[in-house]
Amino acid sequence: MNILSIQSWVAYGHVGNASAMFPLQRLGAEVWGIHTVQFSNHTGYGAWRGQVFEAGLVRDCVQGIEERGAMARCDAVLSGYMGGAEIGEAILDAVARAKAANPKALYCCDPVIGDVGRGVFVRPGIPELLRDAAIPRADIATPNRFELEWLTGRQVTDLASAKAAIAALQAMGPRCVLLTSFDAEDAEGIAMLAAEGGRFWRVTTPLLPLNVNGAGDAIAALFLFHRLRSGSAEVALSAAASSIFGLLRRTAEAGSREILTVAAQEEFVAPSRVFVTEQV
Repeated sequence: MNILSIQSWVAYGHVGNASAMFPLQRLGAEVWGIHTVQFSNHTGYGAWRGQVFEAGLVRDCVQGIEERGAMARCDAVLSGYMGGAEIGEAILDAVARAKAANPKALYCCDPVIGDVGRGVFVRPGIPELLRDAAIPRADIATPNRFELEWLTGRQVTDLASAKAAIAALQAMGPRCVLLTSFDAEDAEGIAMLAAEGGRFWRVTTPLLPLNVNGAGDAIAALFLFHRLRSGSAEVALSAAASSIFGLLRRTAEAGSREILTVAAQEEFVAPSRVFVTEQV
């Protein structure tokens, strides 16, 4: 399995490609990582150093991969934090090149826009580009609740409204959608909801006492991997949710500010606890 992953990179900690690439590699996928930014650490600390790269750098790297004749072997393109609208356009060009070389290649768009409590935290123009250009071209989308609401203009307050918002997003382009965060009916739990082919599946995991960055990037990568391997959104939901819970449980137990992507790596291949989905 070959995945072209275009998103941010941090030297310290695990967000963006620094959160997505290693789990994919640990599962056996070849990952061609192109970074949209190089930061010292994630922005959740309130201070960081580094640069947002120009779109030309992304285009050059994609062209170099293409010149190696590798695009015909690209099974999927994964995008996350874009850094700027111009980079978003370069990512969509990469998607077009991948699909031209391999019509079976999938595009998984993690539409990083913001989060509940923080609101929109990306640069101007990115939310609109995601809504108007990226989502319509995506085969798979992995928004959190805030992003699903922003993209569809629908409020998510319960299971019925979540399903309606997901259906609205599917109508915009992606046939497979993973809602990565959703308030469970049980106040002690957190749910994820996946949809494809007119069916919906939910998985609920215990709520853990931690607040970290980068988990969403790992969820998107894991869901894409398992959806590619199994062809099933239901199977992908169970596998991704189980691995992420194990990763976050280990992180919470250690009291770490950063997710323990390396220390908890066995959770990616053999989750310590498997969560079964339910069709809803």
